[in-house]
Amino acid sequence: MAAGLKDKVVIVTGAGSGLGQAMALGLVKAGAGVLALDMAGDRLQDTARQAKAAGATGKLVPLACDVRSEGSCAAAVETAQAKLGGLTGLVNCAGLGMAYLQPDAFATRPPFWQADPQRWWDMMDVNVCGPFLLARAAIPHLLANKWGRIVNVTTSFNTMMRGGNMPYGQSKAALEAASASWAEDAKDTGVTVNVLVPGGAADTALVPQDAPFDRAKLIKPVVMVAPICWLMSDEANGVTGMRFIGNLWEPGKPSVQAMKAAGAPIGWPELAAAAAAGQPRPTGREGL
Repeated sequence: MAAGLKDKVVIVTGAGSGLGQAMALGLVKAGAGVLALDMAGDRLQDTARQAKAAGATGKLVPLACDVRSEGSCAAAVETAQAKLGGLTGLVNCAGLGMAYLQPDAFATRPPFWQADPQRWWDMMDVNVCGPFLLARAAIPHLLANKWGRIVNVTTSFNTMMRGGNMPYGQSKAALEAASASWAEDAKDTGVTVNVLVPGGAADTALVPQDAPFDRAKLIKPVVMVAPICWLMSDEANGVTGMRFIGNLWEPGKPSVQAMKAAGAPIGWPELAAAAAAGQPRPTGREGL
């Protein structure tokens, strides 16, 4: 795991459970200051208790926040600076899944025309607008320091395209595209933008307990910890425009080897290149 996080301050959204909680706890255990955001304050208190019980060397500050609110996102950035002494990174992990749209969505796979418009908008607001609003609030401080990290949690290519999976799939496709664009916008500024995904269905609340899956086979949130700690460290300087798959990251390996095994460019540019050249679609990891 990457060292040198004691001088880092990271905002993590969705930190009350699942992937966000795992990353927040991993970062604070590695010595970072973490502003843990979630809509539910009780879940955040659980995250704070776990950090304390683990003897975390960093400091975790819980803050209830609605990422759909421009004002709340701006206030979160100000809180990170006031209570943790600055801001060096942002992890956009908060999200609403298909169970929010329809509780039995995994069993029945609702077609798009059955989506409730208000819940559709809620999902797009949290999954797409929230990351934009937080990144927009954070970026001036990162640019001023000439160093910073933005990491967005998206999903697999197949999940983006799957029927009966909208608007979750399209919201994550939008965030994937945004991540590539943001990385280009921030080129040569010292601020990097990358994507981190678990590498398949994860054992989180986005997959309800009654969903037709064997939970023992779902990916555990802990796979996100080693790569996020590395991405937020000085070891990842200059690494931008990449997507990393947590389940392929081997924590025991040197970071350079781990990142090469788990990483590829954001947005599957090889698919576009093959299409432009009139070649068959590449096979392999593009589905991850």
